[in-house]
Amino acid sequence: MKNIKWGILGLGKIAGKFATGLKDVEGAEIYAVASRSKTKAETFAKEHNATKLFSSYEAMLKDEELDVVYIATPHVFHHQQTLLCLEHKKAVLCEKPFAMTKEQVEEMIAKAKKENVFLMEAMWTQFLPHFKFVMQQIKSGKYGKIKNLKADFGFPAPVDLDKRLYNKNLGGGSLLDIGIYPIFMAMSALGIPEKIKAKASFHATGIDEDCDMIFEYKDGVEAELGSSIVKQTPTTAVIQFEKATITLNTRFHEPSSLTIQTRENEEIKEFDVNSNGYNFEAEHVQKMLHEGKTESTEMTFEKSLQLIDLLDKVRNQIGLEY
Repeated sequence: MKNIKWGILGLGKIAGKFATGLKDVEGAEIYAVASRSKTKAETFAKEHNATKLFSSYEAMLKDEELDVVYIATPHVFHHQQTLLCLEHKKAVLCEKPFAMTKEQVEEMIAKAKKENVFLMEAMWTQFLPHFKFVMQQIKSGKYGKIKNLKADFGFPAPVDLDKRLYNKNLGGGSLLDIGIYPIFMAMSALGIPEKIKAKASFHATGIDEDCDMIFEYKDGVEAELGSSIVKQTPTTAVIQFEKATITLNTRFHEPSSLTIQTRENEEIKEFDVNSNGYNFEAEHVQKMLHEGKTESTEMTFEKSLQLIDLLDKVRNQIGLEY
Protein backbone atom coordinates (compact mmCIF):
# COMPACT_ATOMS: atom_id res chain seq x y z
CA MET A 1 0.00 0.00 0.00
CA LYS A 2 1.52 3.30 -1.08
CA ASN A 3 2.28 6.12 1.31
CA ILE A 4 -0.24 8.94 1.48
CA LYS A 5 1.41 12.27 0.71
CA TRP A 6 -0.04 15.00 2.90
CA GLY A 7 0.02 18.73 2.30
CA ILE A 8 -0.60 21.20 5.12
CA LEU A 9 -2.17 24.52 4.16
CA GLY A 10 -1.75 27.22 6.83
CA LEU A 11 1.06 26.73 9.32
CA GLY A 12 -0.15 27.98 12.68
CA LYS A 13 -0.41 26.27 16.06
CA ILE A 14 -2.99 23.66 15.09
CA ALA A 15 -0.99 22.71 11.99
CA GLY A 16 1.99 21.97 14.22
CA LYS A 17 -0.12 19.67 16.39
CA PHE A 18 -1.49 17.86 13.35
CA ALA A 19 1.98 17.45 11.82
CA THR A 20 3.21 15.99 15.12
CA GLY A 21 0.29 13.55 15.17
CA LEU A 22 0.91 12.59 11.56
CA LYS A 23 4.34 11.23 12.53
CA ASP A 24 2.52 8.47 14.44
CA VAL A 25 0.54 7.38 11.38
CA GLU A 26 1.84 4.43 9.40
CA GLY A 27 2.08 5.18 5.69
CA ALA A 28 1.77 8.95 6.14
CA GLU A 29 4.27 11.37 4.64
CA ILE A 30 4.46 15.08 5.38
CA TYR A 31 5.09 15.83 1.74
CA ALA A 32 4.37 19.55 1.40
CA VAL A 33 3.62 22.59 3.53
CA ALA A 34 2.37 25.98 2.38
CA SER A 35 2.15 29.43 3.92
CA ARG A 36 1.80 32.92 2.51
CA SER A 37 5.01 33.58 4.47
CA LYS A 38 8.06 31.86 2.96
CA THR A 39 9.93 32.21 6.25
CA LYS A 40 7.13 30.44 8.13
CA ALA A 41 7.05 27.70 5.48
CA GLU A 42 10.81 27.19 5.76
CA THR A 43 10.71 27.02 9.56
CA PHE A 44 7.75 24.62 9.62
CA ALA A 45 9.20 22.38 6.91
CA LYS A 46 12.50 22.10 8.77
CA GLU A 47 10.80 21.35 12.11
CA HIS A 48 8.55 18.64 10.67
CA ASN A 49 10.84 17.26 7.93
CA ALA A 50 8.52 18.15 5.08
CA THR A 51 9.74 17.14 1.62
CA LYS A 52 8.61 20.35 -0.07
CA LEU A 53 7.64 23.86 0.99
CA PHE A 54 5.64 26.52 -0.81
CA SER A 55 4.92 30.20 -0.22
CA SER A 56 1.77 29.90 -2.34
CA TYR A 57 -1.23 27.65 -1.69
CA GLU A 58 -1.95 27.45 -5.41
CA ALA A 59 1.60 26.29 -6.18
CA MET A 60 1.32 23.45 -3.67
CA LEU A 61 -2.01 22.34 -5.10
CA LYS A 62 -0.49 22.06 -8.59
CA ASP A 63 1.93 19.40 -7.34
CA GLU A 64 0.70 16.19 -8.97
CA GLU A 65 2.16 13.92 -6.28
CA LEU A 66 0.14 15.51 -3.47
CA ASP A 67 -2.69 13.24 -2.27
CA VAL A 68 -4.55 15.09 0.46
CA VAL A 69 -4.55 18.56 2.02
CA TYR A 70 -5.11 19.40 5.67
CA ILE A 71 -6.52 22.95 5.92
CA ALA A 72 -5.44 24.63 9.14
CA THR A 73 -6.22 28.29 8.50
CA PRO A 74 -8.75 30.46 10.45
CA HIS A 75 -12.43 29.54 10.04
CA VAL A 76 -13.28 32.33 7.61
CA PHE A 77 -10.96 30.91 4.95
CA HIS A 78 -12.14 27.28 5.12
CA HIS A 79 -14.88 27.62 2.54
CA GLN A 80 -12.81 29.34 -0.12
CA GLN A 81 -9.70 27.21 0.40
CA THR A 82 -11.63 23.93 0.42
CA LEU A 83 -13.20 24.83 -2.92
CA LEU A 84 -9.74 25.70 -4.27
CA CYS A 85 -8.34 22.32 -3.19
CA LEU A 86 -11.29 20.44 -4.64
CA GLU A 87 -10.91 22.29 -7.96
CA HIS A 88 -7.36 20.91 -8.06
CA LYS A 89 -8.76 17.41 -7.37
CA LYS A 90 -7.04 17.20 -3.98
CA ALA A 91 -8.69 15.32 -1.13
CA VAL A 92 -9.40 17.60 1.84
CA LEU A 93 -9.39 17.30 5.62
CA CYS A 94 -10.55 20.75 6.77
CA GLU A 95 -10.32 21.97 10.35
CA LYS A 96 -13.48 22.60 12.32
CA PRO A 97 -15.71 24.49 12.09
CA PHE A 98 -16.03 23.35 8.48
CA ALA A 99 -17.07 26.87 7.44
CA MET A 100 -18.86 29.94 8.77
CA THR A 101 -22.42 29.03 7.73
CA LYS A 102 -24.50 26.05 6.65
CA GLU A 103 -24.81 27.58 3.19
CA GLN A 104 -21.01 27.48 2.79
CA VAL A 105 -20.81 23.89 4.04
CA GLU A 106 -23.51 22.85 1.57
CA GLU A 107 -21.50 24.41 -1.26
CA MET A 108 -18.32 22.62 -0.14
CA ILE A 109 -20.08 19.26 -0.04
CA ALA A 110 -21.72 19.84 -3.42
CA LYS A 111 -18.31 20.67 -4.90
CA ALA A 112 -16.74 17.51 -3.44
CA LYS A 113 -19.53 15.42 -4.93
CA LYS A 114 -19.23 17.15 -8.30
CA GLU A 115 -15.46 16.62 -8.44
CA ASN A 116 -15.76 13.12 -6.91
CA VAL A 117 -13.05 14.01 -4.39
CA PHE A 118 -12.82 13.08 -0.70
CA LEU A 119 -13.79 15.78 1.85
CA MET A 120 -14.10 15.60 5.65
CA GLU A 121 -14.38 18.01 8.56
CA ALA A 122 -11.51 17.55 11.00
CA MET A 123 -13.57 16.90 14.13
CA TRP A 124 -10.80 14.88 15.73
CA THR A 125 -12.81 14.06 18.87
CA GLN A 126 -15.00 11.73 16.77
CA PHE A 127 -12.04 9.36 16.35
CA LEU A 128 -10.57 9.32 19.87
CA PRO A 129 -10.74 5.98 21.74
CA HIS A 130 -12.44 7.32 24.88
CA PHE A 131 -15.10 9.13 22.85
CA LYS A 132 -15.79 6.06 20.70
CA PHE A 133 -16.09 3.95 23.85
CA VAL A 134 -18.71 6.31 25.30
CA MET A 135 -20.70 6.27 22.05
CA GLN A 136 -20.68 2.45 22.19
CA GLN A 137 -22.02 2.52 25.76
CA ILE A 138 -24.85 4.84 24.71
CA LYS A 139 -25.73 2.67 21.72
CA SER A 140 -25.67 -0.55 23.77
CA GLY A 141 -28.14 0.77 26.35
CA LYS A 142 -26.01 -0.82 29.07
CA TYR A 143 -26.69 2.00 31.54
CA GLY A 144 -30.19 2.84 30.35
CA LYS A 145 -31.33 6.08 28.77
CA ILE A 146 -29.57 9.44 29.13
CA LYS A 147 -31.29 11.72 31.64
CA ASN A 148 -28.98 14.72 31.47
CA LEU A 149 -25.74 15.89 29.85
CA LYS A 150 -23.38 18.71 30.84
CA ALA A 151 -20.38 19.76 28.78
CA ASP A 152 -18.21 22.85 28.85
CA PHE A 153 -14.97 24.24 27.47
CA GLY A 154 -13.46 27.38 28.94
CA PHE A 155 -10.08 28.99 29.50
CA PRO A 156 -8.90 32.55 30.12
CA ALA A 157 -7.35 33.66 26.83
CA PRO A 158 -5.00 36.66 27.00
CA VAL A 159 -6.70 39.70 25.49
CA ASP A 160 -4.67 40.27 22.34
CA LEU A 161 -6.51 42.22 19.68
CA ASP A 162 -3.95 41.13 17.07
CA LYS A 163 -4.72 37.44 17.61
CA ARG A 164 -7.47 35.41 15.95
CA LEU A 165 -9.60 34.74 19.07
CA TYR A 166 -10.43 38.45 19.50
CA ASN A 167 -10.68 39.20 15.80
CA LYS A 168 -14.22 39.06 14.48
CA ASN A 169 -12.98 39.22 10.90
CA LEU A 170 -11.23 35.89 11.46
CA GLY A 171 -14.26 34.25 13.07
CA GLY A 172 -13.00 34.80 16.62
CA GLY A 173 -14.89 34.18 19.86
CA SER A 174 -15.70 31.21 22.03
CA LEU A 175 -18.60 29.59 20.15
CA LEU A 176 -17.02 28.59 16.85
CA ASP A 177 -13.58 27.94 18.30
CA ILE A 178 -14.38 25.84 21.38
CA GLY A 179 -18.17 25.89 21.88
CA ILE A 180 -18.33 23.54 18.92
CA TYR A 181 -16.99 20.74 21.15
CA PRO A 182 -19.77 20.74 23.79
CA ILE A 183 -22.30 21.07 20.97
CA PHE A 184 -20.74 18.12 19.14
CA MET A 185 -20.83 16.12 22.36
CA ALA A 186 -24.56 16.75 22.84
CA MET A 187 -25.33 16.09 19.20
CA SER A 188 -23.40 12.81 19.23
CA ALA A 189 -24.96 11.58 22.47
CA LEU A 190 -28.53 12.87 22.14
CA GLY A 191 -29.09 13.90 18.53
CA ILE A 192 -30.82 17.06 17.35
CA PRO A 193 -32.61 19.05 20.09
CA GLU A 194 -36.24 20.09 19.87
CA LYS A 195 -35.44 23.52 21.30
CA ILE A 196 -32.34 25.64 21.91
CA LYS A 197 -31.91 28.39 24.48
CA ALA A 198 -28.70 30.43 24.33
CA LYS A 199 -27.22 33.61 25.77
CA ALA A 200 -23.80 35.21 25.46
CA SER A 201 -21.63 38.08 26.63
CA PHE A 202 -19.57 40.04 24.13
CA HIS A 203 -16.20 41.78 24.00
CA ALA A 204 -15.83 45.29 22.59
CA THR A 205 -14.54 43.76 19.34
CA GLY A 206 -17.90 42.03 18.84
CA ILE A 207 -16.77 38.46 19.51
CA ASP A 208 -18.57 36.30 22.07
CA GLU A 209 -16.55 35.83 25.27
CA ASP A 210 -19.01 33.48 26.98
CA CYS A 211 -21.80 31.39 25.54
CA ASP A 212 -24.26 29.36 27.60
CA MET A 213 -26.67 26.98 25.91
CA ILE A 214 -29.44 24.58 26.86
CA PHE A 215 -30.54 21.97 24.34
CA GLU A 216 -33.97 20.54 25.14
CA TYR A 217 -34.97 17.03 24.09
CA LYS A 218 -38.00 14.78 24.55
CA ASP A 219 -39.01 13.53 28.01
CA GLY A 220 -37.44 16.54 29.74
CA VAL A 221 -33.85 15.59 28.85
CA GLU A 222 -31.51 18.57 28.68
CA ALA A 223 -27.94 19.22 27.62
CA GLU A 224 -26.36 22.12 29.51
CA LEU A 225 -23.48 23.47 27.42
CA GLY A 226 -21.02 26.31 27.70
CA SER A 227 -17.93 27.92 26.21
CA SER A 228 -15.74 30.75 27.44
CA ILE A 229 -12.48 32.49 26.61
CA VAL A 230 -12.52 34.59 29.80
CA LYS A 231 -12.72 31.95 32.54
CA GLN A 232 -11.44 28.49 33.36
CA THR A 233 -14.12 25.81 33.40
CA PRO A 234 -13.84 22.08 34.20
CA THR A 235 -13.84 21.27 30.45
CA THR A 236 -15.53 17.94 31.13
CA ALA A 237 -18.55 16.16 29.70
CA VAL A 238 -20.83 14.50 32.25
CA ILE A 239 -23.50 12.12 31.00
CA GLN A 240 -26.08 11.02 33.55
CA PHE A 241 -27.75 7.73 32.61
CA GLU A 242 -30.53 5.89 34.44
CA LYS A 243 -28.02 3.43 35.93
CA ALA A 244 -24.69 5.29 35.88
CA THR A 245 -22.85 8.53 35.33
CA ILE A 246 -19.99 8.67 32.84
CA THR A 247 -17.62 11.63 33.02
CA LEU A 248 -15.26 12.35 30.16
CA ASN A 249 -12.51 13.87 32.28
CA THR A 250 -10.88 17.23 31.82
CA ARG A 251 -10.26 18.43 28.29
CA PHE A 252 -12.81 15.86 27.22
CA HIS A 253 -12.42 16.75 23.55
CA GLU A 254 -8.83 15.44 23.43
CA PRO A 255 -7.33 12.10 24.59
CA SER A 256 -8.57 11.64 28.15
CA SER A 257 -9.83 9.15 30.71
CA LEU A 258 -13.36 8.30 31.82
CA THR A 259 -14.90 8.00 35.28
CA ILE A 260 -17.80 5.55 35.40
CA GLN A 261 -19.95 5.75 38.54
CA THR A 262 -22.67 3.25 39.33
CA ARG A 263 -24.52 2.58 42.60
CA GLU A 264 -22.02 -0.18 43.32
CA ASN A 265 -18.67 1.35 42.43
CA GLU A 266 -16.54 3.96 40.69
CA GLU A 267 -14.09 3.05 37.94
CA ILE A 268 -11.53 5.22 36.16
CA LYS A 269 -10.91 3.91 32.67
CA GLU A 270 -7.67 4.85 30.93
CA PHE A 271 -7.07 4.43 27.20
CA ASP A 272 -3.26 4.48 26.97
CA VAL A 273 -3.06 6.89 24.05
CA ASN A 274 0.64 7.47 23.44
CA SER A 275 0.21 10.30 20.97
CA ASN A 276 -1.34 13.76 20.85
CA GLY A 277 -4.49 12.24 19.31
CA TYR A 278 -4.45 13.84 15.88
CA ASN A 279 -3.20 10.57 14.41
CA PHE A 280 -6.60 8.90 14.76
CA GLU A 281 -8.45 11.18 12.32
CA ALA A 282 -5.49 11.06 9.90
CA GLU A 283 -5.50 7.24 10.02
CA HIS A 284 -9.22 7.28 9.22
CA VAL A 285 -8.70 9.63 6.27
CA GLN A 286 -5.98 7.38 4.89
CA LYS A 287 -8.24 4.35 5.25
CA MET A 288 -10.98 6.16 3.32
CA LEU A 289 -8.55 7.16 0.56
CA HIS A 290 -7.16 3.63 0.23
CA GLU A 291 -10.75 2.35 -0.06
CA GLY A 292 -11.58 4.92 -2.73
CA LYS A 293 -14.20 6.68 -0.58
CA THR A 294 -15.17 10.29 -1.20
CA GLU A 295 -17.02 10.69 2.11
CA SER A 296 -16.11 9.57 5.61
CA THR A 297 -18.11 6.68 7.00
CA GLU A 298 -17.86 8.24 10.49
CA MET A 299 -17.64 12.04 10.20
CA THR A 300 -20.26 12.08 7.47
CA PHE A 301 -21.53 15.04 5.45
CA GLU A 302 -24.84 14.73 7.29
CA LYS A 303 -23.06 15.04 10.64
CA SER A 304 -21.19 18.16 9.51
CA LEU A 305 -24.41 19.70 8.18
CA GLN A 306 -26.20 19.02 11.46
CA LEU A 307 -23.31 20.52 13.42
CA ILE A 308 -23.10 23.75 11.42
CA ASP A 309 -26.90 24.04 11.56
CA LEU A 310 -26.77 23.94 15.37
CA LEU A 311 -23.97 26.53 15.40
CA ASP A 312 -26.01 28.77 13.09
CA LYS A 313 -29.07 28.47 15.34
CA VAL A 314 -27.07 29.37 18.45
CA ARG A 315 -25.47 32.33 16.65
CA ASN A 316 -28.86 33.59 15.53
CA GLN A 317 -30.19 33.38 19.08
CA ILE A 318 -27.30 35.25 20.69
CA GLY A 319 -27.17 37.81 17.87
CA LEU A 320 -23.67 36.95 16.66
CA GLU A 321 -23.11 37.94 13.05
CA TYR A 322 -19.98 37.61 10.95
